[in-house]
Amino acid sequence: MPTVSVKRDLLFEALGQKYSKCLTCIREQGDEKAEGASDVVLYKIDVPANRYDLLCLEGLVRGLQVFKEKLEAPRYKRVSPADGGEPQRLVITEETASVRPHAVAAVLRNITFTQERYESFIELQEKLHQNICRKRTLVAIGTHDLDTISGPFTYTAKPPGDIRFKPLNQSKEYTAAELISHYKTDSHLRHYLHIIENEPLYPIIYDNNGIVLSMPPVINGDHSKISLKTKNIFIECTATDQTKAKITLDMIVTMFSEYCDEPFTWVSSYTLCIELAYRTETLSGDFINKRVGINESAESIAQLLTRMCLRSEVSGEGDLIQVEIPPTRADVIHACDIMEDAAIAYGFNNIIRSTPRTYTVANQLPLNKLTELLRQDLTAAGFTEALTFALCSQEDIADKLRKNIVETRAVHISNPKTAEFQVVRTCLLPGLLKTLAANRKMPLPLKLFEISDVVLKDETKDVGARNNRRLCAVYYNKSPGFEVIHGLLDRVMQLLDVKPGRNQGYHIQAAEDSTFFPGRCAEIFSCGKSIGHLGVLHPDVISRSELTMPCSAIDMDIEPFL
Repeated sequence: MPTVSVKRDLLFEALGQKYSKCLTCIREQGDEKAEGASDVVLYKIDVPANRYDLLCLEGLVRGLQVFKEKLEAPRYKRVSPADGGEPQRLVITEETASVRPHAVAAVLRNITFTQERYESFIELQEKLHQNICRKRTLVAIGTHDLDTISGPFTYTAKPPGDIRFKPLNQSKEYTAAELISHYKTDSHLRHYLHIIENEPLYPIIYDNNGIVLSMPPVINGDHSKISLKTKNIFIECTATDQTKAKITLDMIVTMFSEYCDEPFTWVSSYTLCIELAYRTETLSGDFINKRVGINESAESIAQLLTRMCLRSEVSGEGDLIQVEIPPTRADVIHACDIMEDAAIAYGFNNIIRSTPRTYTVANQLPLNKLTELLRQDLTAAGFTEALTFALCSQEDIADKLRKNIVETRAVHISNPKTAEFQVVRTCLLPGLLKTLAANRKMPLPLKLFEISDVVLKDETKDVGARNNRRLCAVYYNKSPGFEVIHGLLDRVMQLLDVKPGRNQGYHIQAAEDSTFFPGRCAEIFSCGKSIGHLGVLHPDVISRSELTMPCSAIDMDIEPFL
């Protein structure tokens, strides 16, 4: 949840009203350390992560004033250049496809900055970078003084050695490769270098005279930097996600277009995609009443939605309500989002609690109940529970366990973000071995267990895979401790009320499994059906898991005992 810092006096001035007890301010560092600090009172306001339109003072004030019905939600519009000329053009070349393929742009003309407005403008960009832009990996924002550059502009990509310019607030020129090296120690910019550092081509934006505007997503050029005297701002957003770029551009433009000579207007640039437009959704008052748990007329609901910056009116056909979604509300995707806004405007505390009309009795799933009972008794047996990731690498479930990945029946992730999360685990052992490796300096012996789901391919299921609840435990010590694991199996079977025996009971018999040491592995049978293995792990498995001592393990299916 983003936190927006606003100055109390500026907030009160913008709201046109002072509040005596708005928030409680605390000097976090103590009175002594706070001596000599600024007396400016800051309010830190938590904002929902999906409300990008509330990430600055301008958006907060506008939203509050509309909610209090002191102001109508503004209508944003695109206008043509005042001189009657063509809008600025941003040309995107095909070289950008391999690094950051999308870009959008707009112009704010005749804007008037004050120091407070300027600071808010910069802070909004930073908030967007950390939020919807995902630390510039999805979108990078560049703002430029349009009067210092000339269009059309070109967004392209070049080898780092072919790019040379003076970056923001620097006194000399650097090549792109030198910039990457220069900013590796920068506390702010070093976090964004990895986005393009290993790419053969770096994205770059030029104006018509070859002046570099920016090298996204790292740094802008110094030539076009904005200041308090800037009147016309060229805003560009380069991105790997086109939708996020549109939303980001719309947020910046709509938040600060109120400071233009003609408020709430901007000039779009010709690019491959244009800004988001207004759209209309239609839903019934009955839909909202039933899901929120209220009983309001369609006219009353329309008024509630209008207070949330969603202009609404009753269509005249029954209780249908037409809701206009502005460019500032990218979080409104479908009817449920509109319903949620109606509930917020109505006030959650004002909704009367009621008993559901349908009589139901909650009951724990038998599999989960069995799991809980086993967890308690395994803990009582001296084993510590571990909770590990359901996703792992192919190496974890194959090479490290001396298995062939083709034979593991693993479900693969189609677009894994990291090598650590390529497949869904097919057994619990890799996670426990990683936990042992991370805690191998702890006093011995280490006794761990986990009862959780694995996922296996299954062509008989409609999704092609199924979950399987399994139990896995490991014993790590200077000696293998096979007898400890065997004793744990006996205890588990005792708890499950399964007697030793070959027909209706359980038994183990010698088996060969590449994960276990030859001659030190047994297969577990219950009622004549194989349910798992136990034994001493193979030395190769031990070494590949970065362990140095013997380890015994048990891995078994618990679903047959339901």
